[in-house]
Amino acid sequence: MTGQIVTRFAPSPTGFLHIGGARTALFNWLYARGRGGKFLLRIEDTDRERSTPEATDAILRGMAWLGLDHDGEVISQFARADRHAEVANQMLAEGKAYKCFSTQDEIAAFREAARAEGRSTLFQSPWRDADPASYPDAPFVVRLKTETEGTTVIRDEVQGEVKIRNDQLDDMILLRSDGTPVYMLAVVVDDHDMGVTHVIRGDDHLNNAARQMGIYTAMGWDLPVYAHIPLIHGPDGKKLSKRHGALGVEEYQAMGYPAAGMRNYLARLGWSHGDDEFFTDAQAKEWFDTSGIGKSPARFDFKKLENLCGQHIAQTDDAALLHELKEFLKVSDRPDLSNHHETVMLRALYCLKERAKTFPELLEKAHFILADTPIQPDEKAAKALDTVSRGILSSLTPQLQNARWTRDELEEVTSRFAEAEGTKFGKLAGPLRAALAGRAVTPSVFDMMLVLGQDETLARLAQASASAEG
Repeated sequence: MTGQIVTRFAPSPTGFLHIGGARTALFNWLYARGRGGKFLLRIEDTDRERSTPEATDAILRGMAWLGLDHDGEVISQFARADRHAEVANQMLAEGKAYKCFSTQDEIAAFREAARAEGRSTLFQSPWRDADPASYPDAPFVVRLKTETEGTTVIRDEVQGEVKIRNDQLDDMILLRSDGTPVYMLAVVVDDHDMGVTHVIRGDDHLNNAARQMGIYTAMGWDLPVYAHIPLIHGPDGKKLSKRHGALGVEEYQAMGYPAAGMRNYLARLGWSHGDDEFFTDAQAKEWFDTSGIGKSPARFDFKKLENLCGQHIAQTDDAALLHELKEFLKVSDRPDLSNHHETVMLRALYCLKERAKTFPELLEKAHFILADTPIQPDEKAAKALDTVSRGILSSLTPQLQNARWTRDELEEVTSRFAEAEGTKFGKLAGPLRAALAGRAVTPSVFDMMLVLGQDETLARLAQASASAEG
């Protein structure tokens, strides 16, 4: 295939953007972006009873968070109903479709008789080759004249060559009796008019492809390249459900997973590039190809997701990480950072982002920055502030008052002090953590001192001694 690659993501706005949909969007985005192509977005809102503006907004927010930018305007399938009907009427005029006046009762009777006689219940309309002169003045649907002999072959980039006997395909409805187009017609017309060259979607649409190919053939249009990807299963191998984590994409954002980690994990969910697990967007765009998509359903694994997210947090630029952290605070209904906390947080990220797998974990490590003063130690940390420890902190404080505030100097002063006290630095670490953070598990004591600065560090040591003495 020559010319520009064009892919599309076409969700139905009947609920949130779920993980499976997000992965489909990502695969289409990577395929197009890695080849200088276009990635289009179409909202398939023909089901007017179930489609809602709120669901459309949720889809757009989910894609925005994941960073899956699309080209051009968002297409509404419903808004193109006249164009879909136009194509159906063209096929009708060219004898590639026909009017069917069979009622629901007649169709039901046909199937009942077929079952009784052991025949196929695939409906065969008596109006397929009827003389228009015999048409009654009654409601009708427009049906596609499907090939009745031979085989339809779907050459799929993931599933391989899939063959379906044409006598297993019915003459599908194109226009309902009220003249409105059906979804199956709308998809084909939209994909053709939008210039879509590659249709990458879930394998639950594989059977649809055979029927949709009949419309392409009838209209003389070029077929797109198909790639039907397996669905996502839970760790137990069963279809992904809410109990496995089949949540809306926005819920993963609210749980504190970084977008880059989510993209990386979703890309690896059913696709591989050798043994590579962690990779950047640039690498994913360069490497992604349908040949790397497996035929078996992928299994969702929260531990792998968290592991990759931790690696991305650790490698993200501090300013970009702070920006995403602030967005997380908004969507999770947590308090915004004050200007002061934002400044200190940016200064501290170098020691916070190592080994933090999610934003809540990062915020827990940042407790020493965000906690109100005087620091109130938790139960475990309070045990480290006994009488002996407070005495040690009181003796250490004057040594720190005269120190140059560098890591080397702080390490040297505390080491010298511990030696003079006949102890090891490990014995100082617990009381220092309790005094500076009110926690037993914190970043390095020296990192906290450097981030807080000399004045704040000394003030907290004094407060810890004073509060404990009181």
